[in-house]
Amino acid sequence: MNTPAQPVVTPVTSPVDSSDSSAPLATAAGLEIRFPGGPVLLRPASLVVEAGRITALTGASGSGKTTLLRALIGHLPEGAAVTGGELTVLGHDLTALAPEELARLRRTSLAYVGQDPGSALNPRMKVRDIVAETAPCRPERSAVMELLREVRLPTDDGLPDRRPTALSGGQQRRVALARALARKPDILLLDEPTAGLDSALRDEIADLLRHLAARHDLAIVMACHDPELVEACADHTVHLTAPTTPARLSAVHEVERGPTADSEEAVVAEGEGIAARAVHVSFHGKAHQALTAVDFTASPGSRTAIVGPSGSGKTTLLRVLAGLQHADTADLTLDGIPLAPAVRKRPSAHQRRIQLVPQNPLDALNPSRTVGAQLDRPLRLHTKLSSGARTARIAELLQQVDLPADFANRYPAELSGGQRQRVSIARALATGPDILLCDEITSALDPDTATSVMELLAGLNAEQGMTLVLVSHELHLVSAYTDTVHLLGDGRLVAHGPTRELLPTI
Repeated sequence: MNTPAQPVVTPVTSPVDSSDSSAPLATAAGLEIRFPGGPVLLRPASLVVEAGRITALTGASGSGKTTLLRALIGHLPEGAAVTGGELTVLGHDLTALAPEELARLRRTSLAYVGQDPGSALNPRMKVRDIVAETAPCRPERSAVMELLREVRLPTDDGLPDRRPTALSGGQQRRVALARALARKPDILLLDEPTAGLDSALRDEIADLLRHLAARHDLAIVMACHDPELVEACADHTVHLTAPTTPARLSAVHEVERGPTADSEEAVVAEGEGIAARAVHVSFHGKAHQALTAVDFTASPGSRTAIVGPSGSGKTTLLRVLAGLQHADTADLTLDGIPLAPAVRKRPSAHQRRIQLVPQNPLDALNPSRTVGAQLDRPLRLHTKLSSGARTARIAELLQQVDLPADFANRYPAELSGGQRQRVSIARALATGPDILLCDEITSALDPDTATSVMELLAGLNAEQGMTLVLVSHELHLVSAYTDTVHLLGDGRLVAHGPTRELLPTI
């Protein structure tokens, strides 16, 4: 094995002169990042980051968008290293800074909002305290309210006194953005800032980012696979190339898509399937009603979508079905048999039959265990396969989601966001579920990979009759791959029926 090249970095001993508005705030030239002796995370890439301008990082899943963002704050995955090229941020070589100097730079000049910003928000703190926490000095309440208003959040409906668990994914994302802005950074780094958001909110975020860049002379670098967002707000685009080109689904798994909403022959199996009646969920005591008298049903073998604006209760409903969200009231059934509201109280057979793929794969993956170990666990719990048979099954599961078999030896930190999402899907498929609950599973994937994943799930639906329940803002995927739709609005069921009839009204 060849020894990886040593880092080639030009040291800079003095910070950027902030009075020189023409000087780039960060530059990278031929930057390569990898695990020495292991996989390449970022092929040689270059970029220039300027004040008041938005730079978009694009490319297929696994091309290194998140890795480059993390390099700009000096926080690479453990074991990864710069193995070529140059990187300068605010006049500093981040790899040469002492830990306390790097911490100070992050605290005062850099801000990062990840793909799942909700995971970075303390669930025990109120929104107003979360935002104030990162400010250089304790801000007045009025300043916190102004930040919330600047990121287009209401301040007169009790939101500042709520906790993150009482917010929608879109609201959590904007709270995280306000929290990042509170430190008054020079560079704001955003990883998929509109992942999981509906098109209207995506357009609002695009307008907001343009406003922030112009008003605060803020340099924004965002990893993004959404071409419409890039077109709407980016000044520069850097396209990254994946180290390897994902293989197509193997012939054994590449099947014809079953009937969709546009097919007159679309048929679902008769029977009860999974159903919920009169679901009520409230947060923040009883002050915020997330779901009110919502009914849901998915027949066996169907492909059912749950759609609606951000904050309408889609993820909350999905988590109620999975047994992970406490409901004030809910009548759950599986094939007409009562289904325990809490997953821990469900029998093993029910746990095996109903699997959830969360929007954030980090919710499902243990960072300290290899991919193979995490796929092996559900096989040990729910099958009687021998050790050798489980190893073969793990390779098959990885192949199903277009990942090489040797990914079984990697850890989540060695994967891109899109690759982690596919591992999360493979983990859910390991038990051979009858019902797969999918929460925005394509939101962190590029369009080609998203289509590949949906083709995989459609094939499993057609071959095995596996019921799919899909929460998504990507209406073109909903249209192509589902037969029925539940439309939510303000926590209520607005409409329910065939996709081909309801989708034009959404």
